[in-house]
Amino acid sequence: MYNYRGLEITKFSHDCFLIRDGKTNIYFDPFKLHGNEPKADYIFITHEHFDHCSNDDIHKILKNSTVLIMNEMTKAELNGTIKNKIVSISPGESADIDAIHVKAVPAYNINKFREPGRVYHPKEDKKLGFIVTVKGVKIYHTGDTDHIPEMDNLSGEKIDILFIPVSGTYVMTHEEAIEAALKINASVSIPMHYGAIVGEKKQAEDFKEGCKKKGLKSEIL
Repeated sequence: MYNYRGLEITKFSHDCFLIRDGKTNIYFDPFKLHGNEPKADYIFITHEHFDHCSNDDIHKILKNSTVLIMNEMTKAELNGTIKNKIVSISPGESADIDAIHVKAVPAYNINKFREPGRVYHPKEDKKLGFIVTVKGVKIYHTGDTDHIPEMDNLSGEKIDILFIPVSGTYVMTHEEAIEAALKINASVSIPMHYGAIVGEKKQAEDFKEGCKKKGLKSEIL
C-alpha cells in the first residue's frame, strides 16, 4: 500500500489498483481478486481483454450503487451481465461523475505486433487510458499501450500518480516506459503489467532504477 496526499493506493494483480480516500473506493481493471476486497464505488475498465475486463472479478466488488466507466467495445463484451450504471466514454472525451473528473486518453500499440502489420491493441479500437481526478489528485492509468505521441503532451496535466506498464510484449518495455514517464513527468510513477500474464518484477525494478537516474520518483507496490 502507498499513501499519497490522503489517498491509499493498493496494487493487486497485473493492472489492478484500488484507490481509497476513506469514503470512496475506486478500482482500475479488477483482476484476480480474492473476494474479500472493499466494494467498489467506481470501476474503471480500460478495455475488453479478459485480464482487464474480468466479469468474475467485477462481480466480487460490485454493489447496487457501483458506477462503471468503459468504452463501447468493453460494454458490448459484458453483454448485459452488469445491471449497474455504465458510463461509456471514448478517447478525448471528459466526464464528471459525482465528485470525480475523468478524462479518457487513447491507449494503443505502435510496435507490438500480433502478426506482421497487426498490433495487439489497435488505435481504432478506442481502448482507454484514464486521467481521474479525485480529491485534487490526478491519477493516470495508461491501460495497455506503447509510448504513444499523445503522452508527450500530458506534462501540462500535472499528473500526480502514473500507473504505467513495463513488461514489453503487449505493452511498452521498461525502457520505453522510462521515456514515457519523462514526458508525462508525474510526481510518482508506479509500474504495472508484470507478474501475472507476462513480465517479471525485475522489469519493475529496472524501471524504478531508470527513473531514479533520470530524476523521477517511482514506487513499486
